[in-house]
Amino acid sequence: MGSLGATVTGPLRFERIGLGQSNLTYLVRDRGERKWVLRRPPLGHLLASAHDVVREAGILSALAATDVPVPRVLGVTADAAVTDAPLVLMEFVEGQVVDRMPVAEALTPQRRRDIGRSLPRTLAKIHAVDLKSVGLLDLASHKPYAQRQLKRWSAQWERSKTRELPALDNLTRRLSAAVPQQREVTLVHGDFHLRNVITSFENGEVIAALDWELSTLGDPLADMGTMLAYWPERGEAMGSDFTASALDGFPGRDELARLYLDETGRDPEALKFWHALGLWKIAVIAEGVRRRAIDEPQNKAAAGTPTVERIRALVDKACEIADDAGI
Repeated sequence: MGSLGATVTGPLRFERIGLGQSNLTYLVRDRGERKWVLRRPPLGHLLASAHDVVREAGILSALAATDVPVPRVLGVTADAAVTDAPLVLMEFVEGQVVDRMPVAEALTPQRRRDIGRSLPRTLAKIHAVDLKSVGLLDLASHKPYAQRQLKRWSAQWERSKTRELPALDNLTRRLSAAVPQQREVTLVHGDFHLRNVITSFENGEVIAALDWELSTLGDPLADMGTMLAYWPERGEAMGSDFTASALDGFPGRDELARLYLDETGRDPEALKFWHALGLWKIAVIAEGVRRRAIDEPQNKAAAGTPTVERIRALVDKACEIADDAGI
């Protein structure tokens, strides 16, 4: 821990936390019960640049002086004398992580509503970051984002797929033919949803946005589309065991979209495209998680491994959204 800039007392205890099956996250405690968070890439074979914790730490550090709520980075090391992979040490943020159904069910309806309404407001803060002033102008390409996403995740699907899925291939073609005009370039979180934030115990406001490994520059509506894609409503079956957003109190997708669009003035029609693309991308990511869990069982996490049925349900829902949007 000394190489990461932390002074500790006595032996350290490490506990795997979070439900992520990509970068691995550990809660670290010393004898004095001080807490830190340690991040490292997953075990086994990695696709190039897919799990760059050092890049993620750079983004968090750049955002430290902005309105975006993020944990503070304390140290980074790739010293071969102490680690076989890059390590990032961050502050431990004390708050509510709504990542399991019992946690969501224990909240009052009003607290669920407060948390839900804080999410689009947090996205608006992320998308308002002045890229030049924080040094993120060269974080990624400024070329049209939808085409970059379609190219990247189509290639990821080809590398990761465990079977053929013609419905996904057809959806890829439909999305590629319906890309809306991109009007701006902003910071994009890349994987923003309820499980990737820490909220205040006092008022439900987001106090830390987590998991920035997919962050890039692009169309801000992509983030809102992703959030909607992770937001099932009552009666919807998208193959997930985490349906917190369907509980009483959490705002529906229409309200979340309205909050974001009213605050930012962005295009509601383009958002429909990004909602469908968000579901498509989640299906591709789920397939990658499935592939990694099959190839390297140590990468399995508490959330379980995505099933073939869940991935197909995501694709079916994306097709439904695309149909409704005229894509």
